[in-house]
Amino acid sequence: MNILITGGAGFIGSSIADAYREEGHDLVIVDNLSTGVLENVPKGAAFYQMDIRDEGLADIVAEHDIDIINHHAAQIDVRRSVDDPRYDLSVNVLGSLNVIEAGLRHGISRMIFASSGGAGYGEQEYFPADEQHPIAPCSPYGITKVTVERYLHYFHLVENLQYTVFRYTNVYGPRQNPHGEAGVVAIFSDKLLSGDNPVINGDGMQTRDYVYVDDVVRANLLALGMDASDTFNVSTNRETTVNEIFRVLNVAAGEPAEEMHGPAKTGEQQRSVCSYDKLMKQTGWKPEISIETGLTRTMAWFRDRYEEQR
Repeated sequence: MNILITGGAGFIGSSIADAYREEGHDLVIVDNLSTGVLENVPKGAAFYQMDIRDEGLADIVAEHDIDIINHHAAQIDVRRSVDDPRYDLSVNVLGSLNVIEAGLRHGISRMIFASSGGAGYGEQEYFPADEQHPIAPCSPYGITKVTVERYLHYFHLVENLQYTVFRYTNVYGPRQNPHGEAGVVAIFSDKLLSGDNPVINGDGMQTRDYVYVDDVVRANLLALGMDASDTFNVSTNRETTVNEIFRVLNVAAGEPAEEMHGPAKTGEQQRSVCSYDKLMKQTGWKPEISIETGLTRTMAWFRDRYEEQR
């Protein structure tokens, strides 16, 4: 198949691109390189440095006779979405609409969309959250992700657009950028290796559902063969505290740091965990990489990168 991946030079998108390429698919990567890295683009893929809001995106879809769009490009910084909700809206909603309309104009068969579980559900009413959990986003970022889900449903009804929405929990692993709103795993890994002692916000007992990037990639491979339009959590059903993340990474790094705590972050969600039962029942997918194994692999990747740059 001919597959367009937006955000395909980024952490998750490029990992999916590698897997699609190994399966023999022809790839087109669109990325503005604001956070993505050109070296992540797999060999043999056509690459366009372009913002998803660019009207020229439709020409790329037509030129390469795209069958499926895998849409991972986004403004992912929750804090920036709070500071500048108009920019977040522009990229995540208007940009996504541009992607959707470019696909519809040229008859794509399916769109795969990277949404968010934790940001979409907000403060959970029960644990783990399944796909029927109330949607109550607590940030502009969460609002925009949910909005795009609604647009996909609308275009399914009126244009018969087939789609798969994946609500990711906290994805981590190799290639994640340790700067900005990158996720605690990448930030801690970078700090531990650079000799800068990480500081845990508050008591460190806040939990998240951490899913390893390779497991996310397997879900995106399965999506290529889906027929119906549906929404799935991609998660682990397991809560892990920030303290646990620090301790496992610290051991993997050779225990260079002491456990340090700072002030709690105002308004931080205390618990977040999602159920993957629906995806498992329909496809057989389940997470295969434990948090301990995933963190150890991630630290090894960061260590290799750190040594290369010395």
